[in-house]
Amino acid sequence: MKALKKLSLLAVLCLGLAACKKENQTLPDSGLFEQKLNSKAVTASAQAIAAGFPETFESGTKGSYTTASVTLSSGSWSLNDALIGNLAADAKNGSQSVRIRNTGILSMNFDVNGADVVTIAHAKYGTDANSTWQLWYSTNGGSSWQQTGSTITSSTTTLATATFNPAISGNVRFQVRKISGGTARINIDDFSISTGGGTTTPPTTTPGDNSHLLLGNPSNAVAITSYPENYLMERTYYSSSYSKSRATPNWVSWHIGSSDLGSTPRQDDFRADNTLPAGWYQVSSSSYSGSGFDRGHNCPSADRTASVAANSSTFLMSNMMAQAPNNNQGPWADLENYTRALVTAGNEVYVICGSYGSGGSGSNGGTTYTIDNGRVNVPSNTWKVIVVLPNGNNDLSRITSSTRVITVNMPNTNGLNTNWKTYRTTVNSIESATGYDLLSNVPTSIQNAIEAATDNQ
Repeated sequence: MKALKKLSLLAVLCLGLAACKKENQTLPDSGLFEQKLNSKAVTASAQAIAAGFPETFESGTKGSYTTASVTLSSGSWSLNDALIGNLAADAKNGSQSVRIRNTGILSMNFDVNGADVVTIAHAKYGTDANSTWQLWYSTNGGSSWQQTGSTITSSTTTLATATFNPAISGNVRFQVRKISGGTARINIDDFSISTGGGTTTPPTTTPGDNSHLLLGNPSNAVAITSYPENYLMERTYYSSSYSKSRATPNWVSWHIGSSDLGSTPRQDDFRADNTLPAGWYQVSSSSYSGSGFDRGHNCPSADRTASVAANSSTFLMSNMMAQAPNNNQGPWADLENYTRALVTAGNEVYVICGSYGSGGSGSNGGTTYTIDNGRVNVPSNTWKVIVVLPNGNNDLSRITSSTRVITVNMPNTNGLNTNWKTYRTTVNSIESATGYDLLSNVPTSIQNAIEAATDNQ
């Protein structure tokens, strides 16, 4: 099921690499840690963060899985088959996060007034297996509950952020329900609730044809530096959500039409992005040197050959991810070539791609989690969604339940299959892995059809 949609675009994403802090000696668990605005794009409206949020779980103590309530900075929370963990294997921002096992529940014992957007950082615990969980809400003080948004899979030991858009007014409370994985544990951190209490009225216009965000803003990224893990950068030739802590994009979105493909040669001018906010680390052209990983483009150089400026824009290091050479130069490159062939054959395409997780295998062998002295994350997976339309106008209205959507999810390793078609999957599976709401501007009934289908052409 899709989350209820809201025009106001905001999320508070608190994605970060887990820190290894002092252990709680009473617990037996152990483990390893792991701008240029486009006038056609929707501008995010101002939002208010619910009082006491984000809840960081830093102020309470609970060392056993026995059901009990804990008073935290936002209010009283019930932890059922859950505790507050501070071991090295607990994925967390700061020194603590909630750890849930079996079918445990983390639940608010209090109401807030309205919730437009809820964001939750999550990861699997240590070397445990993957688990799934859901967000539920109650508008009657906990007498009855219902699910909002999609079921989320926690599959990496690095915190990712799931975004929900319940768009609820009046009193509401939430709970996280772990629904699979058995004794495998998950960590929950940085629980944030935003309401439409800002002073800026959101525009009601929809992005126009060829806008890089025509199909939606997958993570509700905003161009506000206080949200460094979901920082929106809207450029002339692509738009992206950037993560300060990972020093890579979360996702990049762009349109390709015949006018984007020309004869401009590859510029190869890899360079730091000096438009990043002041004080943010700028990845340099040499940051990947000797790492065993390519400077992998999100928006490819060959998708932007109409001019020198267009091609050069793709060589900013803020458009790169640490990509295994046999991924980047193999099936990933073949899919890029295939996509451009679709355009030269009379189509236009909308592309969203990104990476998630931590831990890839490059040409140096083994599993690597970061490069550049720990400053750049190495993702475990690279993914891409391609929406194919015959050339025409009014693009959003031309997307139907039979529109071709190509989705891939590739392991970021050197040992992968050379045929990109091997990695075809559904949009739903990417949403489950990332917590994003892809193609959110497409009518829900059409989304339900095209996001559940795996391309077979």
